[in-house]
Amino acid sequence: MIDTETLLQLFTETRYHTEALCKPLEIEDYVVQPVVDVSPPKWHLGHTTWFFEEFILKHHKPNYILFDEDFAFVFNSYYESLGKRVIRSDRGNLSRPGVTKVYDYRHYVTNEMKEFLASEISEEVEEILNIGIHHEKQHQELLMTDIKYILGNNPLLPKYNNDFTEHSVEKITQQWLPFKEGVYEIGHTEGSFCYDNELGHHKTYIQDFEISNRLVTNAEFIEFIDAGGYTDFNHWHADGWEWVKLENQVQPMYWHSIEGEWHYYTFQGLQKIDPKAPLCHVSYYEAFAYAQWKGCRLPTEFEWEIAQQHFDWGSRWEWTESSYLPYPGYTKAPGAIGEYNGKFMVNQKVLRGGSVVTAPKHTRPTYRNFFQPNLRWQYTGIRLAR
Repeated sequence: MIDTETLLQLFTETRYHTEALCKPLEIEDYVVQPVVDVSPPKWHLGHTTWFFEEFILKHHKPNYILFDEDFAFVFNSYYESLGKRVIRSDRGNLSRPGVTKVYDYRHYVTNEMKEFLASEISEEVEEILNIGIHHEKQHQELLMTDIKYILGNNPLLPKYNNDFTEHSVEKITQQWLPFKEGVYEIGHTEGSFCYDNELGHHKTYIQDFEISNRLVTNAEFIEFIDAGGYTDFNHWHADGWEWVKLENQVQPMYWHSIEGEWHYYTFQGLQKIDPKAPLCHVSYYEAFAYAQWKGCRLPTEFEWEIAQQHFDWGSRWEWTESSYLPYPGYTKAPGAIGEYNGKFMVNQKVLRGGSVVTAPKHTRPTYRNFFQPNLRWQYTGIRLAR
């Protein structure tokens, strides 16, 4: 077990960090929901608070009094076993509770948790607490990408702040890193925290492959655009080609062609594209098409995990060719916690690594992120394999 004082410090740091991410916002920014995949910042603040109230305080703190009996309906996300909830697409209609009351809710639950954690806790509670802390860290990343979508679709393209750096450059020459065929071990083995979808540890056979030591850059993707990449069906999956036509896709998300030059929206507002920076905000469909155009492919998640110690990662979530499926021996946890990962193992692709908005102390080489292949509001990039 981790000592309670260490857990309390991690919990407190995590709670404060979420609120710090919201400090640059105007009050009106907290309620906006431009599309179904983007939740209002106010909802993130409430949902991450509800998680601790619902899974820990309500069942394990003696004489705990709910802050508001309606908040479980408002801030439950997708837990069918925990009752009715606001439809996901309606989160932006929640003008009430107001931002002030949501912050009151956060502070109430944070203080109740700190009081609860002043005493020893059981292994069962420790496990749930760890999940809750990392659940909030996941939402910190979602919060940042949702804020970017909200501001990036505002006609004025306003700044979030002047300090956040999204587009650091990998100053290395591309090389192909070779790996021999053989049996490799995959999955989490250490005693540290991981999600259940990183278990069980297992062996898998891999053919010879090579993987790039760096991510695809903006300049390289511009070559794909200039070569007619978005107009040639030969590069695309059938579903991807339908997506291109139906959505009229011609460039990555947040890109704007202005007087013949490429710009993109960043947290510092609209800027000229840095050609040497790693590409981001592309879908799996675009990643696959680019790889096909280059005569390459995307790595599988297993190839990525085998190779990751030989290159830098963490500035972009990296699309893989792997479908999001359970590892051998995977079993869902009982109750609502079992809804956390397992029920999403269909029609999604695995991403590996992390991004510039991934929370501190959160990602690891075995971490499995997952999204539908058309989504790209996360900091998603491309690493090639062959």
